[in-house]
Amino acid sequence: MQIILFGAPGVGKGTQAKILAKKYNIQHISTGDILRDSIRNETEFGIMAKNLMNKGELVPDELIGRLVKEFLKSTDYKQGFILDGFPRTIEQCTLLDDIFDELKIENPHFIILESDTDIIVNRLTARRQCTNCNTIISLKHVKDASTCPSCCMEGTFIKREDDDEDVVRKRLDIYRKTTFPVIDYYREKYNFIFLNAAEPVETVTQNIIDRLI
Repeated sequence: MQIILFGAPGVGKGTQAKILAKKYNIQHISTGDILRDSIRNETEFGIMAKNLMNKGELVPDELIGRLVKEFLKSTDYKQGFILDGFPRTIEQCTLLDDIFDELKIENPHFIILESDTDIIVNRLTARRQCTNCNTIISLKHVKDASTCPSCCMEGTFIKREDDDEDVVRKRLDIYRKTTFPVIDYYREKYNFIFLNAAEPVETVTQNIIDRLI
């Protein structure tokens, strides 16, 4: 099972990716996570990315592509994977095409999670992250946000700067401008699955599974 997962920030990609990765026993590949792991493990590409970030520069598409390929080649990608957060631009599409050609990956499923802007804004502005273990919760779904349910630390939840409403709306605008063309780029080439991400998590998961059968 090889899945490319698309969706706007806050639509629930990470949540669904973790559920599906566990169900199908495949790797969840988040570009953000592998970038942080590469930096922490001081790999060749991780050091290059860290040097750029320390200068306040963006990590270029080519380097992100190399990190994705490095990760795929280091794991048993033939058993399957979920790619979350890549590609996000047309430039990254061409890099992914090269990776798929080299690794002979031919029929991935493209899953597009969709939701209304206001629903996403409400979801993200109510989100809090534990500074100790990085667990993310929603204030709408917990009675006590003073203690982390994962690591049991108290007073560790914060609101991330990128979850402020103005920032969220800007991120959504960027997503529409940069990622919609990516969907058009691949639409005629691969199997596409469009799903309503505003449904409860369990419903979205079941809808994905039903469409993958």
